[in-house]
Amino acid sequence: MSDAKKTYHHGDLAVALLKAAEVELSETGIEKFSLRAVAKRAGVSHGAPAHHFGDARGLLTALAADGYKRLLSVQTAREVAAGSDPRDVLIASGLGYLDFAQANPELFRLMFNSSIPNREDARFFDIALAVFDHLVDRIQSVTQKNPYEDKDSMLDLMTSWSVVHGLAELLVSGRAERPLNLASLTDVEKEAALVSILDRANRSILV
Repeated sequence: MSDAKKTYHHGDLAVALLKAAEVELSETGIEKFSLRAVAKRAGVSHGAPAHHFGDARGLLTALAADGYKRLLSVQTAREVAAGSDPRDVLIASGLGYLDFAQANPELFRLMFNSSIPNREDARFFDIALAVFDHLVDRIQSVTQKNPYEDKDSMLDLMTSWSVVHGLAELLVSGRAERPLNLASLTDVEKEAALVSILDRANRSILV
């Protein structure tokens, strides 16, 4: 679709390019990602992505930053539904992390496993730090100690995060399928299994 057939306001075009970039990333992977393909998918000129984001790395950095914003939103929604018990909220936060990873595997890999995003970019840095600080708050609610000030609490945080992130990686890669026999489980049973894993991990470190 040519520019004559599709008109965007400045902000709308940036959003459209991010959406097109995410679809392109999901369908082709990082290795084949290109600004030209994104522009074609969005129905705009080949120069439009570069005008807004500079180059492919700039666009992927913006996409990864948007991913962190969405991750935080998914986690927060899970936490709100969990009630007021700090441990339940911590588990819910982990479930939100798993939800996001499974729903957005390529974006998840871009955010956490790729060297492509510019992690010094201000927007990327700020939202990634906000996600980490959110975990700091969740851990502090349980331990009553600020992980930034208490070494043991930070070790608790890193252990909890490691379990959640490692489980996310196993789910996204399919390596958790056989050990947990996920194909035979209902959605309710699958969630119960994931809750049990996170609960066991948190009980062992947050005494």
